[in-house]
Amino acid sequence: MSDRPKLNRVLLKLSGEAFAGEAGFGLDAAAVNYIAEQIVDVHNAGVQTAVVIGGGNFIRGGVFSREGGIEEAVAHYMGMLGTLMNALPLQEAVEKLGVSSRVMSAIEVEAVCETFIRRRALRHLERGRIVILAAGTGNPFFTTDTAAALRAQELGADALVKATKVDGIYDKDPMAHADASRFSEISYDEAIRRRLQVMDQTAFTMCREYQLPIIVLSIFEKGAMKQAALGKRVGTLVGGE
Repeated sequence: MSDRPKLNRVLLKLSGEAFAGEAGFGLDAAAVNYIAEQIVDVHNAGVQTAVVIGGGNFIRGGVFSREGGIEEAVAHYMGMLGTLMNALPLQEAVEKLGVSSRVMSAIEVEAVCETFIRRRALRHLERGRIVILAAGTGNPFFTTDTAAALRAQELGADALVKATKVDGIYDKDPMAHADASRFSEISYDEAIRRRLQVMDQTAFTMCREYQLPIIVLSIFEKGAMKQAALGKRVGTLVGGE
């Protein structure tokens, strides 16, 4: 099969858990540096790069609300702050590699970073800066997957690349089933019909509506994000009818 088109602008979606390394919680310096290197490789390949970060290494709003007994909206706001705690060290790690970056938050924290403004984010991308987008959509009850789909569309990304724990989308959980089969490509409708857990249904539906391609790949496969941005066939492509 031939390669896919090279991306000119990409939105990378990274789970918060990746920032925790083997510890599974909090921040791991080696993990942050590894992630920064992978993102900078995408940027250095000539691709304008924006990043949406999760906060699951600190808190998952829905889970914490159920287990902690606090109002779910409050738990979601706590999760937004967790994404900022990932974004700031990532910015430091990126800039130590010699690339300019900006953290932009969907909630106002002026003493820490810029507030997300679409036109300003576009200007940063056009000037060769990596844009790190924190705090999801700024609203409770929306996941960072949905934030990634929204920001990708707002910023005119050619694709949304979701870097996760596995190297694509499977017909069943590959962690639990040795005979799980990986899809090279799958349609939006099929992904939604199967209720695949790799991304939430709202995000899938938004990408389908605007025909935004999704590439799901492993964050632990070194160079995979760069290869996807260059049009190489890695992971699973979600798109089409």
